[in-house]
Amino acid sequence: MPRYVDGFVIPVPKRKLAAYRRMARIGGMVWKDHGALAYMECTGEDLKASFALPFPVLAKTRPGETVVFSFIVYQSRKHRDRVNARVMKDPRLLPLMDPKKMPFDPKRMAYGGFTAMVDL
Repeated sequence: MPRYVDGFVIPVPKRKLAAYRRMARIGGMVWKDHGALAYMECTGEDLKASFALPFPVLAKTRPGETVVFSFIVYQSRKHRDRVNARVMKDPRLLPLMDPKKMPFDPKRMAYGGFTAMVDL
């Protein structure tokens, strides 16, 4: 059965990256504690691609923002659904779920679930 990945692209104000990192560390621990195989949060560095659509254009970043690319790996979509059901009930996430306190605008976050097509 192919592994499953939840992927995110999030424009984050650079001045809020430290707060985002703190939130992501807690989130990563929670997801891993509930069975996620891998949890990764990546901050944009080389974002001026001339051969493709650059992530800042895709994410419609504003001045002072960067792009965070994140993904969580699961055994399967069914496994993802079980893990996420437990994660959403975990009390460690409650303080992080208030949209007014998030270090980014959750309405601008892009998300999708993906079946692994090539997994080496």
